[in-house]
Amino acid sequence: MKVLCVAEKPSIAKSTTQILSLGAYSFRASKNKYIKNYDFKCKHQGNQMVDVTMTSVLGHLLASDFTSEYSSWDKVSPLTLFDAPIVKFVAKGNEEVRNNLINEARSSTEVMIWTDCDREGENIGAEIVEICREANSEIKVSRAKFSAIIPQQINRAWITSTDLDYRQSNAVDARIELDLRIGAAFTRLQTLTLRNIFAELNNNVISYGSCQFPTLGFVVDQYLKVQNFVSELFWKINVTLNRDNSITTFNWKRTRLFDRLTCLVIYEQCVENPLATVVKVTSREVHKWKPYPLTTVELLKNGSRNLHLSSDRIMQVSEKLYNKGYISYPRTETDQFDNQFDFNTLIEKQIQDPQWGDIAKKLLDGEFRLPGKGKHNDFAHPPIHPTTYVSNLTGEEKKVYEFVVRRFLACCSDHATGFETTVEIKIWEETFTVTGLVVLERNYLEVYPYDRWGDSNTNLPNFQEGETFIPTVCEMVEGCTTPPECLTEADLISIMDQNGIGTDATIHEHIAKIVERNYAKKEPRNGKTFIVPLKLGIALVEGYDSIGLDKSLSKPFLRREMESSLKLVCEGRQQKDNVVRESLTMYKDMYIKTSTNATNLIKGISKYLQVSNDETNLEIFNDMLTIDT
Repeated sequence: MKVLCVAEKPSIAKSTTQILSLGAYSFRASKNKYIKNYDFKCKHQGNQMVDVTMTSVLGHLLASDFTSEYSSWDKVSPLTLFDAPIVKFVAKGNEEVRNNLINEARSSTEVMIWTDCDREGENIGAEIVEICREANSEIKVSRAKFSAIIPQQINRAWITSTDLDYRQSNAVDARIELDLRIGAAFTRLQTLTLRNIFAELNNNVISYGSCQFPTLGFVVDQYLKVQNFVSELFWKINVTLNRDNSITTFNWKRTRLFDRLTCLVIYEQCVENPLATVVKVTSREVHKWKPYPLTTVELLKNGSRNLHLSSDRIMQVSEKLYNKGYISYPRTETDQFDNQFDFNTLIEKQIQDPQWGDIAKKLLDGEFRLPGKGKHNDFAHPPIHPTTYVSNLTGEEKKVYEFVVRRFLACCSDHATGFETTVEIKIWEETFTVTGLVVLERNYLEVYPYDRWGDSNTNLPNFQEGETFIPTVCEMVEGCTTPPECLTEADLISIMDQNGIGTDATIHEHIAKIVERNYAKKEPRNGKTFIVPLKLGIALVEGYDSIGLDKSLSKPFLRREMESSLKLVCEGRQQKDNVVRESLTMYKDMYIKTSTNATNLIKGISKYLQVSNDETNLEIFNDMLTIDT
C-alpha cells in the first residue's frame, strides 16, 4: 500500500515529512524546481507499515476563464459575460506540478490531502483529487486536519484523517465564478465607457472587483466627510484647583455650548458665585478587561495599529511563521479556546524568554486564568497562538511573533484592577466633575504593552462631600470643532469586517488591491497611516453613486449578500448553483442599470477627471451633457 500525501506548499511538505518520518526519509526531485517528493515508511490504519510519498503543489492548480470567442473586448458585449461558457484549465506554470501528481498517483492506493484547513485549502484539495483521478480513478481520498506544524497535531492528523469537505470547495468554486463574471463584465464596461473620454486614464484598464469597490467606497465616504466638514466655534468653562502640589481639572457637565452669549451668561454667574461645593464623591473598584483570544481580523487590526505594518504584510509574515511551525494557523475566526486546550505546555515553552519569561512562570505558579470566550467559532482552527519558543527572529517576523506570544500570555492572565474616584462639584447651578484612576494590579498589562490604562495614575486630592473651596481658575474659553480623520488601515478592517466585505482570509488583499490599482494610497501622518482615496477612486465612487442605484456598487450591500450565501453553501444549507444564479441576477440587473445610465456615471466622474481634448470625444461628452437625465 502506498499513500500519496499532498501539501499546499513545499515548506509544509518538508516539515510534515520530518515529523512523520522521524527524520528517516529520502527525496526525489520533480521537474518543478520548487517541489520535491519525499519517500518514507510510516504506520497507518491498524499499525500497518505503508510506503508514503509526501509532495506538494504551489497553491491553486487550476484557473478559470471564458472560452476564446469571448476574449475580444471590442467584438463581444460585456453583458454576455454573465452567461458565457467558462472553462477550467491547469494554470500557467503548473503543468509540471500536475504531471508530478499524475506520475505519483499512478502507483498510489490513497491520496491524503494536507492543504491548509480553510475554504481555499478544501478547494485546492479538490483540484488535487481531480488531477490524481485522471491517472488513477480508483484512488482513495482522505483529508488531514491540522492547525499547526507541530508533532502533536501532524501525528494526530495522520492517524485521524477525515473526508474532504466538498461543501467548502463548492463555495470557493462559486466565488471564483462570480468574481470572474462580475469583475470581467464591469471592468470591460467601465473601461470601454471611460478610457477614451478621460485623458487621465491613458487607455488603462479600469478594474472592478465586487469586494474592492465597497472597500474603496468606505475610504471615499470617510474622506468626503473630512473634506465637507464645516468647523464651528464653541465655548466652554474650565475649572481647575491647585491643591497638594497637584492640579485638578474639572470637566463641565454641559461639555460645550455653541452659543457664546448663553455661555457668557452662565460664566458670569459662576464668577459672581465662585464658591464650589463638593456634592458627591464616589469610589469603586474597576477593571480593564484582558483581550479575547486572537483572531485573524484582530491580528490585522492590532498589527497595523501597533506594529506599523500593512495588513497585507502582516498576513505574509504570519504565514511564514506558521509554515516554520512557530505559530498556529493564522486564518481563523475563532476567539475561544476549547475546554481541552493544553495551555500549560505552551506557556512553559515561553519561560526561557528574557522579556516575558518571568510572567510565563508566574502563570504556571498559580496566576493562570482561563482566557475569555468570545462569540465566534469557525470549528476549523483555534485562536492564533504560539506553538513553540523561538529566540532568533529578527525584523518583521520578530514583531509579529512577539505580538502573538504577548497576546496569548495576556489572555491567560488576570484582568487589570484599579480604583476609580469621581468627584462632582457645583458652582452656582453648574455641575463639574473629575475622575481619577489609580491602577492597583496591572496583571495582563505587564505582558501586553499594546493596551494602555491609567498611564498617568491620576490620583486625586482628598475631597469630602459638603466641603467648599474657591477654584484656582474659572475661565471661559473658545474653541472650534475639528474634522474627523481619514480611515486608518485598522479602521478600514473593522468596517469591512462589520459589513461582511471579504473574509478573515481576504480582507488584507482587498485593501492592497485598491492601493495597487491607484484608487487609494497610504499616507503616514502623526504616527498613523491613513488610507486616502486618489482622484480616480473618488471619481469612480461618485460616478456610481450619481447613477442612483438601489444598491450602489460602491456600497457593501450586494457583496454582503453574496458572502452570506457562500457561508450557507459551506454549511450545506444552500446549493452552489442556486447561489451563483441568484447573485448573478442581482449584479446583472445592476449592470444593465449602470449601462443604461452611463451618462450619469460619466458626468459624475467629469467633476474629478479632465475630458480628453480629442474633438470626437469632446463632442460625445458635450452631447451627453445636453441629455435630460
